[in-house]
Amino acid sequence: MRRALISALVGGFVACLAITATQQAVVVPLILKAETFEEAKGDTPKPAAHDHGAAAGPGHRHDEEGWKPAEGLERAAFTALANLGVGIGFALILVAAYTLSGREVDGRQGLLWGAAGFLTFALAPSLGLPPELPGSVAAALLPRQAWWLASALATGTGLALIVFGRHVALKLLGVAAIVLPHVVGAPHPPMGEAGAAPPELAARFAVMSLATAAVFWAVLGWVSGAVWRRVS
Repeated sequence: MRRALISALVGGFVACLAITATQQAVVVPLILKAETFEEAKGDTPKPAAHDHGAAAGPGHRHDEEGWKPAEGLERAAFTALANLGVGIGFALILVAAYTLSGREVDGRQGLLWGAAGFLTFALAPSLGLPPELPGSVAAALLPRQAWWLASALATGTGLALIVFGRHVALKLLGVAAIVLPHVVGAPHPPMGEAGAAPPELAARFAVMSLATAAVFWAVLGWVSGAVWRRVS
């Protein structure tokens, strides 16, 4: 327990620093630009909740209505606080996986586990529900959340079957599990509705959000694995 807690706390804290810095550099400017389009357009139908991080990934989410932190330092501080909670939470999942695998893990192995986390919680769900800017038109929140959760669970289960399965049938089942949510399809709004931000800005935001998530998972995996190796 001591080993797991130290690894998760240190890994989550360092990953929080990495993703917060990356967000401020490449993601937040895109969000601020999108908010100018949103304000210029006015009310948009069914605005999507948005984040400063990545789809499914770490980030500070907030809706159009209700309280939100002031621009500048306060907003950055709340984003960092949210990132810290998400980082420690995902780090706990990683160290639990280290324990259940029964394998010795160091920084290099932790990096591979981090890559699996990126595939599970960021890349695979984003193929159906890419990260969305403020003012984006989206389907209802509950169906999107249910599909994202199903995609993450299916991808994580599928990767485990592919890596740890001893029979070809199990590996094929793992591939099928990963593909299944995308065959079913993610919920989307009716065709023809457009968001406030230009499509090229939305595309850049999706790419930068995934890049930020990749940094987060790489740092989280490497640091938690290295600390896991050193702490007994």
